[in-house]
Amino acid sequence: MVNKTRIAALLLLPAILLPAAGCARNKAKGDTAYVARDVNTLYSLAKSRLDRGSYEEAAKLFDEVERQHPYSVWARRAQMMSAFGYYMAQKYPDAVSSAQRFLTIHPGNKDAPYANYLIAMSYYQQIEDVTRDQKITQQASDSFNELIRRYPQSRYASDARLKLDLINDHLAGKEMEVGRFYQRSGNWLAAATRFREVVDKYQTTSHTPEALERLVETYLNLGLQDEARKAAAVLGANYPGSEWYQRSYQLIQRHAPVAAPAQSS
Repeated sequence: MVNKTRIAALLLLPAILLPAAGCARNKAKGDTAYVARDVNTLYSLAKSRLDRGSYEEAAKLFDEVERQHPYSVWARRAQMMSAFGYYMAQKYPDAVSSAQRFLTIHPGNKDAPYANYLIAMSYYQQIEDVTRDQKITQQASDSFNELIRRYPQSRYASDARLKLDLINDHLAGKEMEVGRFYQRSGNWLAAATRFREVVDKYQTTSHTPEALERLVETYLNLGLQDEARKAAAVLGANYPGSEWYQRSYQLIQRHAPVAAPAQSS
């Protein structure tokens, strides 16, 4: 869903750039079973796997740093590097788990904004199309909002705001899909509820003009002509040149009450 190179650059921690003392002496590929190693060797091995693009293997080796040397200065860095590795390997639940563990142990750490961003991005990358359940989409929205609330000046906040715009458009699209289904089924009240949700909660998204026009349709079918005219007026005031306004205008005209003939004296 997002360009990996760009995200990798944004997520890159200073820890990645720090040289690890010592050399990697164990060259066994894919070996993440417990093999006792000194912390410098183990961290260096994990870093080398990360540099080669073996992200999942690197993440597991960073996990080993924390497991074998939990009180070393490298353990905290390894937690975040593990989360980053799982993210790059598209193992998003593991990335979320590692980042959340870091926040639980180090809630006030300077890398806490990064951990929150990584959690939000892990949900974001799992967003399904609007025909599927949107639980993950809502989790991404909640996580980005939490990041902005807690760290509004962080380097990640501006990107979080952009992602939220896309997420809101996605969630509005889901509401529209459900509303159209109810509309086709003649369940006008349920349809109106969904379209109203888009207008009230996602009014800055691309779906608002259609939602207003659909409200005109549903209100007319419910016999709520005043409400239909109000929705059409809002549509005309904000989107006067749209096809949705033209459609709503024609509907209002067709449903306008016919004037009684004048009485002859």
